[in-house]
Amino acid sequence: MVSHFPRMKARHFLGLVLLLPLAAAQTSETLVERTLRQLLERQHELFADAARQGDKLDLRAFQTQAQTLVFDYEVFLRNNPDNATGYAAYGRLLGRVGMDQQAVLILLKAEQLDPKNPMVKNQLGNHLAEAGKPREAMPFFLAAIELAPDQPLYHYQLGTLLAEARDDFLESGEWTREALDQAMLAAFTRAAELAPDRIEFTYRRAEAYYDLEKPDWDAALKAWATLEEQAENGVERETMRLHAANILIKQGKIDHARLVLALVTEPALAAHKEKLVAELAGADNKQDHSP
Repeated sequence: MVSHFPRMKARHFLGLVLLLPLAAAQTSETLVERTLRQLLERQHELFADAARQGDKLDLRAFQTQAQTLVFDYEVFLRNNPDNATGYAAYGRLLGRVGMDQQAVLILLKAEQLDPKNPMVKNQLGNHLAEAGKPREAMPFFLAAIELAPDQPLYHYQLGTLLAEARDDFLESGEWTREALDQAMLAAFTRAAELAPDRIEFTYRRAEAYYDLEKPDWDAALKAWATLEEQAENGVERETMRLHAANILIKQGKIDHARLVLALVTEPALAAHKEKLVAELAGADNKQDHSP
């Protein structure tokens, strides 16, 4: 099912991954840890800046910076040939700049060095998922969760994989739609439970109801109501109200939906509101012409 609103789920899998090593940095870090952290910071900023530039990206400058980063990673790994985290980060960088075969080799090297490192498993899952191999990616995401069950990101990644590659899993014959939907919702729910202050997790959990073949709309309404209470500004708060109105329309609760829409006044949301107002008009017409 399609929502009328911009979806917050990741368009690729790594969007949040590189933040993990940065958050782990401490003042007592060693020289090796500091060097790797700085590489990760540069890597994160390189792609964040490219995303900000969008169509105005200076491709030549981007390529120059990426090449310099590749060189610096190679120097780091020559000096630290047993650093699994470094190999994992480098493999991810290679994948993002289109060097897929090299990326796989580097990521497998990281796993060989540290087969119980959940970040390495997660990175391999990311790479395979983005390479269009979701079924091959699944075991790596599951392994990451088994190794670090309290890391919300890994549950989020699993939920994203099941949502984005639903058709692949169903075509395999190993999943029913009901089982897949339950697993996807459970993954997003667990991520939100582990990190209730992370909007990217809690929002995606609420969105997941749109992806279900048989949505529990009452549960969805509760999820959006909770997010509305936690909203930090008017636009966020009213975005949650738009979702609530959308669900109420699906439930046939037209009058209630109209009351909720009346509370949406932010200009930035006007276009989304108008789409729902049009749906309300259509629902009214159906009621007027019903026997």
